[in-house]
Amino acid sequence: MNKPFYKKPHKGERNSRGPKTDKFRDMEGPVWLYGYHACEAALRNSKRQIRQASITKNMADRLQGESVPLPEKWTEVRPRELDGLVERDAVHQGIVLETEPLEQPTLEEVRHHDLVVVLDQVTDPHNVGAIIRSACALGAGAVVTTLRNAPHETGLLAKTASGAFEHVPYIQVTNLARAVEEMQALQFSAIGLDSEGPMDLVETTKRQNASKIALLLGAEGRGLRRLTRDLCDDLARLDMPGPIKSLNVSNAAALSLFVCRQSLNEQTAD
Repeated sequence: MNKPFYKKPHKGERNSRGPKTDKFRDMEGPVWLYGYHACEAALRNSKRQIRQASITKNMADRLQGESVPLPEKWTEVRPRELDGLVERDAVHQGIVLETEPLEQPTLEEVRHHDLVVVLDQVTDPHNVGAIIRSACALGAGAVVTTLRNAPHETGLLAKTASGAFEHVPYIQVTNLARAVEEMQALQFSAIGLDSEGPMDLVETTKRQNASKIALLLGAEGRGLRRLTRDLCDDLARLDMPGPIKSLNVSNAAALSLFVCRQSLNEQTAD
């Protein structure tokens, strides 16, 4: 344990060491993680460099009881002292970590995976975090998105991903079309999810018989941009039997990833 690494803010004042807002985080600066699942996964991740850790006694006891390695120097604080380090209404659950951003691989380095997710300007960090969580659960090797018009690595994104951010590479590229072409060169079949797709996703994956899939999803309402659509090897839809015919992008991603994983498993079994 150590003494507090930040000056306690006055009432109504946000600590200057803490993140003023996740949305406008300096991309060269630290990432402030908070919440049990995000921080527990970060503490177990040997690749995550932790600058400082501020933890309540109850949370420290819980982590140590679960054999989660704590940093050599960490600060025991009261819960209210953490409020100045996180966004208003953020649920820190008694732990805040100041960390370095994770170093992410290149597309070439994830070529050995059989499933990746590509997001075309999906901007809501809650949706993206949920997609990363689903990608982790269904064995996707990476989530690829744009550098602009997409959330960067932040505490909110990591908390929404519920620990999955430490397991699934989050690769941001400057040119998504070029990235799709690179993945196709790496033998990924690019399948774009589109409500106007000519065939259901289940039928599409069966017909393609692909051994590697890059699943492309666009923003809610607008969908995939024209250039991204044109690069897809196939466009596929999700047929909904119920009275509501559409899902939000994170739910559509989870269902689509399950379909793709089932198809890939069948290819492996054959």
